[in-house]
Amino acid sequence: MANDIRICDKCKHMKVKSALSKINAIAPDADVKVACKSYCGPCSRFAFIFINGRYVTAATEDEAIEKVKKYVK
Repeated sequence: MANDIRICDKCKHMKVKSALSKINAIAPDADVKVACKSYCGPCSRFAFIFINGRYVTAATEDEAIEKVKKYVK
């Protein structure tokens, strides 16, 4: 089963191009969707990634991607 990964294109703490390349490196089969997740409160304070039904937050993009690794199927 492919991973369902979603990131927000409005997030101030992540750069979509770099995040996509890093996510594709750890989960090449992932179905990554880029769009607003209506998670604006936490999104304004943290980098976040939605993966397989979970919101993962961290102070930086790299920290969020590191945390996501344990949820990759």
